[in-house]
Amino acid sequence: MKRKFGLMKILLLVVFVLVSTCALAADIVTKEFPLERNGVKLFLQRFQEDGKGDAGQIILVHGLTFSSHEFDLDFKDYSFARYLARQGYSVWTLDIAGYARSAEVKDGFQPDSDYAAEDINAAVDLILSESNAGAVDLLGWSWGTVTGGRFAAKYPQKVRKLILYAPIVAGLGHSNVDKAFVTDAWKGAPDDFQLGPDGKIDPAVTDPGVVDLFNENTKKYDNHPVPNGGRRDLLVSPNNRLIPTALIKNPTLLIVGDRDPYVSVKLVYEALKGIPGDAEISVFPGGGHALFMEIPHYVAFRETVLDFLKK
Repeated sequence: MKRKFGLMKILLLVVFVLVSTCALAADIVTKEFPLERNGVKLFLQRFQEDGKGDAGQIILVHGLTFSSHEFDLDFKDYSFARYLARQGYSVWTLDIAGYARSAEVKDGFQPDSDYAAEDINAAVDLILSESNAGAVDLLGWSWGTVTGGRFAAKYPQKVRKLILYAPIVAGLGHSNVDKAFVTDAWKGAPDDFQLGPDGKIDPAVTDPGVVDLFNENTKKYDNHPVPNGGRRDLLVSPNNRLIPTALIKNPTLLIVGDRDPYVSVKLVYEALKGIPGDAEISVFPGGGHALFMEIPHYVAFRETVLDFLKK
């Protein structure tokens, strides 16, 4: 009898572990919200843990070439959106007009940085209405720091805290951008990752599984002509400041890797001084443009973000 009882306890324990594991695997609920601006349907998605989201509302703003899927790299524990959702946040991702799951645009120059800032504004208005929150947190990556920074400068009352990750403070160098769309942009996905001495993506910095899935997602979602308005904004003289730091009043965190080929750490420090509100900087030694997907940095990156949000 004792042996049977012991076996029963083991079976119950196994069932409990299996049920718990399934619950953990299915605890993030995603929901798409219908949104349209300027006659263009926009893709807006929310991540929540079991429909909670009590910690607050945060919108993640994508960069120039690739769309919002970059925040949900669902490989091992690398999904940044799901990580924040598990911390209790309602996490929102938006595709700017003409990108990925948002509707196409006729004029690829139209979705420039100011246009994108208004797409963000439309999304934030829906988020505030849906959640009854007073303001949102915002994190922008790369071009998303330009569009998100311009949104925050224009609508400071709608932003609680602002995070500018890999901030494109100034023009990246003048170049004539005469085509309204970029074709086959998804093929440039590997350019976001750091290379090793052999000229190939360094597996010590980025898990090959991360690279494979990121490349797969860019081909899946970004395999169409991408609007070029943002690129025309960025490819200007370095004397052109792109983020209106002097107008940003919200508590702001600037995050940069010191091996980011697109970002000058010196300019980021200058931008920090130019923000009239509370601002701080976090520099990641050895970090690249995609440090939130890099083996040595992704955990510290998300902890840095979370610590700032919770202050």
